[in-house]
Amino acid sequence: MSILSSLFSFFSGGAKPQKASTGPTAEPQVHQDCVIHASPIREGSQLRLAGRIEKQVNGETLERIFIRADVFTSEQDALECTFRKARQIIDQNGAALFSDGAKSRNV
Repeated sequence: MSILSSLFSFFSGGAKPQKASTGPTAEPQVHQDCVIHASPIREGSQLRLAGRIEKQVNGETLERIFIRADVFTSEQDALECTFRKARQIIDQNGAALFSDGAKSRNV
């Protein structure tokens, strides 16, 4: 009977969601008063470009989270490209990146 319950649960959406597998981490980098944290997401044998940018504004830490479609097989490539993408986001958005004052949002 438990097999039938499991099948019913799976097909009815009651299955437990899979937790996202985290990838490699690296020491944060600083760029234009922002702290960049690279945290690629492991997807099978590949790593998806992902990270967050933090900045202290009026004594509060604001963060901007980014996830991109780019995937890599090398941990080093994933980390390097994540830092490069974060610097590009900071350079392109300038002060507007944190001007809305939102504690956290995706970019």
